[in-house]
Amino acid sequence: MSKPATSNAPRNRPWLMALPLIGFMALAGLFLMRLQGGDPSRIPSALIGRPAPQTVLPPLEGLVVNGAPVPGLDPALFQGRVSVVNVWASWCVPCHDEAPLLTELSKDTRLQIVGINYKDAPDNARRFLGRYGNPFSMVGVDGNGRASIEWGVYGVPETFVVGREGTIVYKMVGPVTPANFESVLKAEIDKALK
Repeated sequence: MSKPATSNAPRNRPWLMALPLIGFMALAGLFLMRLQGGDPSRIPSALIGRPAPQTVLPPLEGLVVNGAPVPGLDPALFQGRVSVVNVWASWCVPCHDEAPLLTELSKDTRLQIVGINYKDAPDNARRFLGRYGNPFSMVGVDGNGRASIEWGVYGVPETFVVGREGTIVYKMVGPVTPANFESVLKAEIDKALK
């Protein structure tokens, strides 16, 4: 007579097999909460209160206003005036949406609007400004993106307010929109003008 075979195999524990899936779902939920819970325009900038980067940029070749070429970026011209510096590109979809608001802002003679054209083809950049109007008194070309790194740019568009002393007083991550134009950007500009 033979004895019944006893198995030394571990008991079937289906919940152990579900542990990796439960862990993954918990991490995915955490990441999703963090992505949807924050306002990207509230990313702090280490440059607030510091002098604007002293990066000189060449002008956008062929860009003229009233027959005169538009100069490139010269940080020395920030002194004594409140400046709004906008980092933009023709390939940037939100830049198209904010362009009319920047044109409206350029009508305020108390400040100067400065553009940093980020990694863009000159023909496309000129076509973009021809389509929407050129709000900029200076347009510097940042062909390799180095100047934007010095400005602490995360991605285009971004807008900075530079005070009369040449220091950065505000940074807006993302596009200028009708929702933040009056309540945020113009409020920060008004503070800098005082």
